[in-house]
Amino acid sequence: MKIPCYDCNAETELEVGFEVINFVCPTCHSLYARDKEGSFRRKSKYKNVPTDFPLQIGDIGFLKGSNYKVTGILKKNVHPSYTWTEFILQNEAKEFLYLSLSSGHWMMLTEMEKIDELKKDVKILKHDDRDFELFEHSDAEIIDAQGFFDFELPTKFIHLAEFINPPYIISVEKMNGVETAFYGEYVKKEVIKKAFNEIVLPYQYGVNMIQPGKFNLTNTAVIFCFAALLIITSNWYIYKDQFEQTVFSKTLRFSEFDNREITSDAFVINGGSAAMTIKVSTEVNNSWANINVALVNEQTNEEIYASKDIEYYYGYTDGESWTEGSNSEEFNICGVKAGKYHLLITPMKAPEDVNNSEMRINVVWNEPSSRNAWIVIIALIVIYLIIRFFSYNFEKERWADSSYSPFTE
Repeated sequence: MKIPCYDCNAETELEVGFEVINFVCPTCHSLYARDKEGSFRRKSKYKNVPTDFPLQIGDIGFLKGSNYKVTGILKKNVHPSYTWTEFILQNEAKEFLYLSLSSGHWMMLTEMEKIDELKKDVKILKHDDRDFELFEHSDAEIIDAQGFFDFELPTKFIHLAEFINPPYIISVEKMNGVETAFYGEYVKKEVIKKAFNEIVLPYQYGVNMIQPGKFNLTNTAVIFCFAALLIITSNWYIYKDQFEQTVFSKTLRFSEFDNREITSDAFVINGGSAAMTIKVSTEVNNSWANINVALVNEQTNEEIYASKDIEYYYGYTDGESWTEGSNSEEFNICGVKAGKYHLLITPMKAPEDVNNSEMRINVVWNEPSSRNAWIVIIALIVIYLIIRFFSYNFEKERWADSSYSPFTE
């Protein structure tokens, strides 16, 4: 079909699979209507400032398994200044598809079968076992148009009722006294880019009314609960038969072992990894002592070293008495695995300390700690709360322009 524009002398040619009722020149935006003889007569002109739409009349894109051609473009506005663009597309099977573009976000819609006449007090619309919440009742006007249309473009307001269940929407339009329902879903811009190779996508900002959130709170909670249960169960299973085990306990006299290495008897520990705690006490008095410990794995010859100073000092300075340090110390060798081990222990003291005669050493392989498991579980809880916080704000922004927002009283 080729239609000339008598206002700007431009000709627009496009093969369409429907009877054209209205035509709007893409160049000068003059509106034409078909008369009784089948000729197109100029009626009016859209005075809105022309817009560079990302799609043009005649553009073809591959969507939903077939090639769709852009046959019409509408730009709508809701008072005071909320605007969006709708692209009407048709494939060779004469099926219509509608793309809606708002703030860089895309929706794809198709016409639904006739639904019951919508009542004004309806807040929940049921469809396919889903509840669609009322987002807005509004009156929109067409402020710009291009292309070929199989309906009469209204000069009055179009009443809209939009119900959402992100990422889906049911939009009910009442135009020229006829009510039509559309079912749509949110479409990622990558899908549009792939469908129309030459398209320049507009900048995307804000939250669209049916834009899916980055997280599903219910699924996230279930996954985190399952992970926490798995951690607790695994921790219990690994350590259920494990108990505290004293592997070395002895008092060493400095007269025999000062700065001399002593080798402990071999010992076997079974179960999961746990810390080995070394408790040392000695009668240091304004002096120091030291212990060096090597834990030797007899199967791999791997050695783990640890050292600790025991210091105790006291005095009287500027009219005040003071003390520093202690006669006993405690330290750990962390993450000791099951296996056969022995200890190499070297005690020593200050050479000038003649009063300190012995060092008491007690080495215990601890009961397993659940601390690491609980740290992970607490981290999961914190992460979930952070996700919930951002999801709450995401939803709050989604409903910010709605008169039926659940976030306002």
